[in-house]
Amino acid sequence: MSSSDTLTTQHAHAEDIPPSQVIPHLLQELGDHHELNIAFTTSDVLPVVLYDGGKWHFYRNTHTMEQAGAYRLVKGHIVRAADGGSPTLDLSVTNLVVFQWIGMLVVLTLFFVAGRRYRRDPLAPPRGIQNALEAIVVYIRDEVVRPNLRSERLVRRFMPYFVGLFTFILVLNLIGLLPGMHTATGAIGTTAALAITAFLVINGLAIGEIGIKGWLHHLLGGAPVYLAPIMVPIEILGLFTKPFALTVRLFANMSAGHIILLSLIGLIFYFRSIFVAPMSVGFSIFIYLLETLVCFLQAYIFTILTAVFVGLALGDHAHEHDEHHATA
Repeated sequence: MSSSDTLTTQHAHAEDIPPSQVIPHLLQELGDHHELNIAFTTSDVLPVVLYDGGKWHFYRNTHTMEQAGAYRLVKGHIVRAADGGSPTLDLSVTNLVVFQWIGMLVVLTLFFVAGRRYRRDPLAPPRGIQNALEAIVVYIRDEVVRPNLRSERLVRRFMPYFVGLFTFILVLNLIGLLPGMHTATGAIGTTAALAITAFLVINGLAIGEIGIKGWLHHLLGGAPVYLAPIMVPIEILGLFTKPFALTVRLFANMSAGHIILLSLIGLIFYFRSIFVAPMSVGFSIFIYLLETLVCFLQAYIFTILTAVFVGLALGDHAHEHDEHHATA
């Protein structure tokens, strides 16, 4: 029996799960899977890509991989059949990777539609999705990017990044609230990748604007040179704690709400009493509405913190650079 068949059988016999295992069974659905779980269906259609033993291994899905005999799926993780060890590198397409692709497709489609309307009639008043996206772009520009970068040149240059960052996180968050869907930002790998890109933008932009010498001098934090042995290690530590904080904050907040929701629903099956249902459903609706707010809030927090960190890395240099060009 393949891993997908096993998972389907578990769902089919959910009523046979002991009460003490109901909530853990529900919570395990929050994690990533090598099967595609979408709209309450499970399909073993995702390719497996492994690098192990100095060569690449490609399989059409986990069922084909297990039939080959070299690897097997144990508790959602791919291990070697011979010794139970993990492969050197697992680049398989997983369930949450697919949801990231869905998020990218949604964002690109929305902006393509809005952009086409602008090109068709630039002077027409925005409406529908075009109006909503324009409101988001203007808000991100005026309330997030411009106050922190303080340079119109940099604002125009990096607006696509900040708008894309906000809309991508927001779409991933909202997709997870749809029935039968999953939240890709509830995986630490997704939030870590977003934080790493923010780390590269923050420090890459700072080095590009103030130069490597100015960036290294910025590590002093404004302190005298003789305090470098103390200040430089602290500032270097700060460089890495910022993306770490971005990673954990988004991951923890998006996971917490879903854990509470599933736990509340699980109480109905745990106690197996209809009298528990009104309380569980009522609290679940409240948490669901709160999660909708959190989706917008966490996208905003991640974006504005990235902009703040960029502004701190630049200092007053970018503003002074614009003033110099204006005077010239």
